[in-house]
Amino acid sequence: MKIHSYYLLLGSNLLTPNYQLQKARQYLQEVGSIQITSSIYQTSAWGMKEQNDFLNQVVFLKSKLEPQDLLIHIQSIEERMGRKRELKWGPRIIDIDILYADDVQIQTSELVIPHPEIQNRRFTLVPLSEIAPQFVHPVLMKTHIQLLELCTDLLPVSRYILDTSA
Repeated sequence: MKIHSYYLLLGSNLLTPNYQLQKARQYLQEVGSIQITSSIYQTSAWGMKEQNDFLNQVVFLKSKLEPQDLLIHIQSIEERMGRKRELKWGPRIIDIDILYADDVQIQTSELVIPHPEIQNRRFTLVPLSEIAPQFVHPVLMKTHIQLLELCTDLLPVSRYILDTSA
């Protein structure tokens, strides 16, 4: 049985987002083994600006699941955590996107891999560049560092530091 390599983007801006990312990582351990996690980054909301900032993190996951099966499990995790799909780009408890599956390309009505917006979003490219700077996007044939240099998204992405003074 083949072990697949996945890069996933986790995001949350509701109900203590840092805790939601931690919970999502725990649930993901049920479907595979997290090999590497990026730092957590804070970003203004993308698409729909009148909402709380997001916390985002990229994880590198090894799993026996095929991409379609992983998607089903990810959607189940999002549901268990209370995600409601009501508003595109709206606030959310958790969002888990499959960015890459090995170096394959998939295009179905449910799943597009690589994620079609990677090159357009700093909140994705910054954590990807941290943990996989030389990974080559299998369609665009550029590394994450190169994509970040070319990215026109101007939203600031800053490393999140948990305030433990309270």
